[in-house]
Amino acid sequence: MPDSKTLHYPNARHLHQLYGGSEDNLLLAEKALHVRLVTRDEWLKIDGPAEAVARAEEFFTLLNTGRTQGLAVRTPDFVRLLELYLKDDGAGLRTLIHEPVIIATQRKSIVPKTLGQKIYLQSIQKNPIVFGIGPAGTGKTYLAMAAAISALLKNQVQRIILTRPAVEAGETLGFLPGDLREKILPYLRPLYDALHDMLDPEDVTTLSEKGVIEIAPLAYMRGRTLANAYIILDEAQNTTPEQMMMFLTRLGDESRMIVTGDITQIDLPRAKQSGLVEAPRILGNIPGIDFHRFTATDVVRHPLVQKIIAAYENHQAGESAPPSTRN
Repeated sequence: MPDSKTLHYPNARHLHQLYGGSEDNLLLAEKALHVRLVTRDEWLKIDGPAEAVARAEEFFTLLNTGRTQGLAVRTPDFVRLLELYLKDDGAGLRTLIHEPVIIATQRKSIVPKTLGQKIYLQSIQKNPIVFGIGPAGTGKTYLAMAAAISALLKNQVQRIILTRPAVEAGETLGFLPGDLREKILPYLRPLYDALHDMLDPEDVTTLSEKGVIEIAPLAYMRGRTLANAYIILDEAQNTTPEQMMMFLTRLGDESRMIVTGDITQIDLPRAKQSGLVEAPRILGNIPGIDFHRFTATDVVRHPLVQKIIAAYENHQAGESAPPSTRN
């Protein structure tokens, strides 16, 4: 039976924020939810079969709740959230919105955009050591940075230490031109970018100069004990088992560690084992150490990135299958 529902918002900007201000997104929602959508100023009208109208109303109500929590919906986000809503009759999106995890930093509040991201943040809040393993674009490093900065702003730790293995230079940086900062900057640029996204630039500079925020190659961690700190090891797939053990044993009192990496992008020589591949087998049963694995469904970049990663995963799975099981 046909039905109609009109949703009202405080102003047109709030309404536009729900669908990224793109008419194409509304057309996509119309097709997926089997309704007709009309927007004017601060209202959204939904027409269609009663059950479809109810589902569309719930979807946009959930988006609006997420908006009030700080969720910013761009076109890729809208597509992904719509797919999440359709996948399990709304259960995943309801859980994501109604049980929020919000990480406050200086410049923005960061809200997980997938259930995988939410579970990852919950694990970070509960465990001293967390491994975030998964493909590019899942937010594993960005969310780790957000958690670290939030803890620093709340005075839960005294400093943040960010490190990556400079594998491309073999961690022998001497032959590269420039001072130490200039030599390591290309390998650590993603960490700097995340810092500037969450803190005012002048604060990044001040905190770095005071040593409150330290960014250095993994080789510079050797021999140290890191207390009262949030320590993030990024690109951990490029550590050897010996380097991984060295890093993890730097953990000091009142400190937390997050290790992130993508085991499909290992740059180590073929003869060397990745410490990130080995760690779950050795440490998987130790309380206080958690391993969170992201999948292609957690990718929050352009929707095509998710499809590309899934295609490569399927291809690799086919290649690794016994000959008798391949098509």
